[in-house]
Order: sequence, then structure tokens, then C-alpha cells
Amino acid sequence: MSQPVLSQPYWIIGLMSGTSMDGIDAALLRTDGETIAGFGRALTLPYPEALRAQIRGCLGGQGPTAAVSRALTAAHADAVRALLGQAGMAPADIAWLGFHGQTLLHRPDARPRRSWQLGDGGLLARLTGIATVSDFRAADIAMGGQGAPLVPLYHAALARHAGLAAPLLVLNLGGVGNVTCIGARDDDLRAFDTGPGNALIDDWLRRHTGAAHDEGGALAATGMVDEAALAALMAHPYFAAPPPKSLDRDDFAAHAEAITAGLSPADGAATLTAFTAASVARGLAHLPERPLRCLVAGGGRHNATLMRLLPGYLNMPVEAAEQAGWHGDHLEAEAFAFLAARAVRGLPLSLPGTTGVRVPVTGGRLWRP
Repeated sequence: MSQPVLSQPYWIIGLMSGTSMDGIDAALLRTDGETIAGFGRALTLPYPEALRAQIRGCLGGQGPTAAVSRALTAAHADAVRALLGQAGMAPADIAWLGFHGQTLLHRPDARPRRSWQLGDGGLLARLTGIATVSDFRAADIAMGGQGAPLVPLYHAALARHAGLAAPLLVLNLGGVGNVTCIGARDDDLRAFDTGPGNALIDDWLRRHTGAAHDEGGALAATGMVDEAALAALMAHPYFAAPPPKSLDRDDFAAHAEAITAGLSPADGAATLTAFTAASVARGLAHLPERPLRCLVAGGGRHNATLMRLLPGYLNMPVEAAEQAGWHGDHLEAEAFAFLAARAVRGLPLSLPGTTGVRVPVTGGRLWRP
């Protein structure tokens, strides 16, 4: 998908709802899809509990999805209007929306290969009056890629913008963990999903305490890591497989539930938190060079227990993305603004080193109001 567009920066709104399913991140970015010209306002609009429950009922492609898709898209339109209001901008000030949608199923190695994001790009364009780019993953999968992760090109642009030394590791901790290793050359990128991020911890808290997540890692901090359970968790074959590789939110759910059954709520939280850190560390073996430092984005960086564990497991300095001047809570939303500009210009969204796609490939689908 491409159309003639001058190579100049535009204000674009990126929209992301990650596998933690906590809500919608919306962020303004001024970009041409190659460089970053300016950062704008950003916000998070939590999902209403009823909508979150409806989305959960659709995970894995279960249940009727049409009505949930409309409700989810309407919630994204609300996020766009709220962001425009905060920024004092009008729809006419925005070139495009980058609309990721809510992932229900990610099976890039199945037959048929599939990655399904809930949401209607055409409806969002009509509701907001802003041209919308959606369906970012399909072209990559059709060309032999994993369809994920897609944020690495934005990580590289951020690193260039901030003048950060390479090699640099960027770790995103959403429901799933993923890393980008940025080398000295612009095209020297390696990326893959490392394993669980917050999803197993969140689900454990929901089952055992009723809380949506382990606020600040407080419950894990009171527990003890069960080393035998951790070793069993790390025996999963995913960790030995070389990249390219990516995960569905629930790929470890049955494995983890069987192994952690019988642990106390605190020990289970501690063990699953250590599992996330250990799986990131195991992924370093697949990188072509050892990074100098690790910057962490996503909701997992608010888990103080996890952030305390990571430097020891990774054996390198680990800092929140804010230490580089980045917006750690809204980095993925910014990324889909960046990718929307690239899609409209016909620039690659993924590379062989990031998703395993055969050649660099663009993607996305443009919807006009």
C-alpha cells in the first residue's frame, strides 16, 4: 500500500492496545516514517471492565467478535478524540491514524499462518474523520515472516534521534516480552519475542487475589522463587529455538499453570516474575553481539521487583526508557504512528532480521473517512 507523499513530517496518532489488555495507548508523533521531528501528547484510556471481559472472551478466536470489534473500535475513537482535546488539535491537523487493534490470536507457524487483530480500520476512519492505516502484520506473514515484532524500526529511529551508543538492547515488557538489538549500522537489527512479559503474572494475580496485576511487584517481593519450578518453566522448547520467533499471549499459559500449581500466591508471583527475567536473559544467546546496556519500555518496567531482577540476570546496566528521554508507557503507540507513515510511503515495516521475512516488506491498509 502506497501513495505519492512528499518526504516531510506529519502529525500522526498511533494507537496500541497490547496483550496485557489494560486499555488503549494513544500518542502523537511528528514523523516522515524515517526520522522523528517531534513528540506530542499521549494518554492511556483504560478499557471499561465490561469491554475487557468481552475481549477476553474472544481470545484465541473464540466466540462472536463482530459486536466486540465495533465496541473496541468506538473506544479507540474515544481515545483519539480525548487526545485531540488534550493537545488542542482538530482531526484536520492529523495526517493519519496508525491503528494496531487488539490481538486475539497470533499463530505465525500454524497452518494456516495467522495473526488476528480485532478492530475495524474503516469504521475508525469514519468515526474520527481521519484516514486510518491498519492491518500491519498480514503482508509480513504472507512473505514468510512472523508478523512480529514490528516495533524495532522505531526503536532504531529513537536510538538515532537520541544519539545512543550501539549495540543497544531495547526490551519491551507487555503481555509478551520482546527485544530489539540495535547494531552500529542502520540496517543492523535483530529482534524476537523472548517469552512471557506480564501476562502470566497478571493472570496469576487475577486467579489468586482478584487484582488485575501485581502493583509494583509488591506480592512477588514477599515471596520466594521456587527454583525447581523455574527450571521446569525454562525447559520449554521455545527458548532453545533460534530466531525468528514470536509468541501468542497465551503460549505459555498451560505450561506455567501446571508447573506452578500448589505454590502460594506470593511464591507463584515471585517465580513467574523470575521466569520473565530469566527468559529475557536466555534470549541474549541468540544475539550477534553483547549490548552495552538495556532500556526497558512497556508496563513491566513499573514492576519494581522485575526491574531489580533484570540487571543480575542480564549482567548489564538496565534502565527504564525514560533515562533516554523516551516515553516508556506510550512507545508502542508512537511506533504505530511511525509505521503508519512508512506504510503510506511504501517503506518497509519489517526486515529479515526482525521477523524472518524473506525480504524487507511494507504493509498496512489505508482507510479513508
